[in-house]
Amino acid sequence: MRPLKPKRNLKLCAVWVFCVLAVIRLDALTMSELLNDPKMTPKRFASLFEHFKFEMHPFDVQDPNQFLGTECGDCIDYAVLADYVLKLKGFGTRLIRVEMIGKNTGHAVCYVTENRAYLDYNNRKYAFKLERSGPTIREVAAKVADSFDANWTYAQEFTFDYQTFNKRAVFTVVKTDPPAKDPDKVKPQAQRAKPNS
Repeated sequence: MRPLKPKRNLKLCAVWVFCVLAVIRLDALTMSELLNDPKMTPKRFASLFEHFKFEMHPFDVQDPNQFLGTECGDCIDYAVLADYVLKLKGFGTRLIRVEMIGKNTGHAVCYVTENRAYLDYNNRKYAFKLERSGPTIREVAAKVADSFDANWTYAQEFTFDYQTFNKRAVFTVVKTDPPAKDPDKVKPQAQRAKPNS
């Protein structure tokens, strides 16, 4: 086989660059815009993704620049990015993945403590972009499964590090376990001590 000539190499490179640019929109949202937006809220974050397309990347989280540049991704790409951006904006966030039966699927969302609601990639096009839910993994799992008209088996709170691209489980809740054993069960407020007489 003959080696390629330099002119041919340049043509192949030009075709490759054109293909990459055709996939990545030049007017696409950037990480810098997300991180430097002084008005960023969970609802605003969701509204910026209304036109994004669903494209499955099983068990992988896309590089955020790829997700933003192609405007295509799935629930975990969206949830992880929401967690990252909103946490840097001072919001309390939690990543939760819910495994469901009957649908052969899992679904990831980003829960925002201040809103008592979660951001869901499936809701980004609707007027109500945040889904209200109690704060426990069990409550979020039940709401997510209901939205799929499915039954959940277990749910997991996890963390994700964009530097290493590692996911780490924090808590796991199994539906058939007694709710009292849930690791994130909200404890009732302590009764106020009576003043001394």
